[in-house]
Amino acid sequence: MSNFKFTVDNNSNVLKFQQLVDAIMDSISQNQLKSGEMLPSVNQIMSECQVSRDTVFKAYAELKKRGVVESVPNRGYFVIKNITKVFLFLDTFKAYKEVVYGSFLKNLPKNIGVDLHFHHYNIDVFEKIINDSVGKYSKYVIMNFDHPKVSKIIKKIPPQQLLIIDWKINAEETQSTVYQDFGESVYNCFKSNFDKITKYKEFTLYYPAFTYHPKITIEYFEKFCTDFRIKFNVVFDSDQFKIENGGLYFLVSDRTLASFLDQCEEKGFEPGREVGVISYNETPMKKYVKNGITVISTNFEMMGQKAAEFVATGKHIQFEVPTTLKLRSSL
Repeated sequence: MSNFKFTVDNNSNVLKFQQLVDAIMDSISQNQLKSGEMLPSVNQIMSECQVSRDTVFKAYAELKKRGVVESVPNRGYFVIKNITKVFLFLDTFKAYKEVVYGSFLKNLPKNIGVDLHFHHYNIDVFEKIINDSVGKYSKYVIMNFDHPKVSKIIKKIPPQQLLIIDWKINAEETQSTVYQDFGESVYNCFKSNFDKITKYKEFTLYYPAFTYHPKITIEYFEKFCTDFRIKFNVVFDSDQFKIENGGLYFLVSDRTLASFLDQCEEKGFEPGREVGVISYNETPMKKYVKNGITVISTNFEMMGQKAAEFVATGKHIQFEVPTTLKLRSSL
């Protein structure tokens, strides 16, 4: 019989059966519960934790469904599979991050569980969650961001356990990375579609105050327009973002894409006809909106797949996920 102990948090929004499932999964991943060990009986959990029989049965049924435990008639429930837990730390959960997450889960071995957290570019939240997680997981998959404290904080994680994804900023050579390039790749996407871009009177990049998109994109946007003598403009203020007939707009935020489409509706413009638009980051719906929105995007499916490979193999990796332009009717 194991020494597993479970305490219900009555103030938690997590259902009691799920709390029990999570507690057992955590104990197995930390090797406190080992393969072959017997779990506490249903009656014991009921008595010690003041939960219903249905709650315990539901939790054990979920663990059986996951292939983590099995029930032996007249004996009880036993751990049958060792599991590993991975720490996944994203910035926000936008549509394209959901693609990364889905691909990551799909490509992980079945005996690996994932705890998902978000930092929302808040350095205090970032530091607290990292501090609370150190030593509890076999691998750490983290989306970094541009803050001077990030580099020091992630050094608390052994480099062989850490993978930095999406943005290579604040990463060292000893740390594994699966990342996209926000500068030269953007320049090359524009260059390969030069004939489409030059049909417009002016090329405008709208970089709103609320975005955390890497500013290197602005640098390479300006470089492309300067190198090829294209009239251009960079807008930072939402009050100055006014679309004009014959203009081409490069948008790094989906909120600005919504504003662009609202203005199209108001002025009777059709994307790809009176105005053009290139949106950053592919999402599942953009190929259907207005007969298709042209996007510059990395391959988020591949990013999730490569992150899962790192977790499964533990091999050091430095991999740049390709960034391409998907041409649709809006350009």
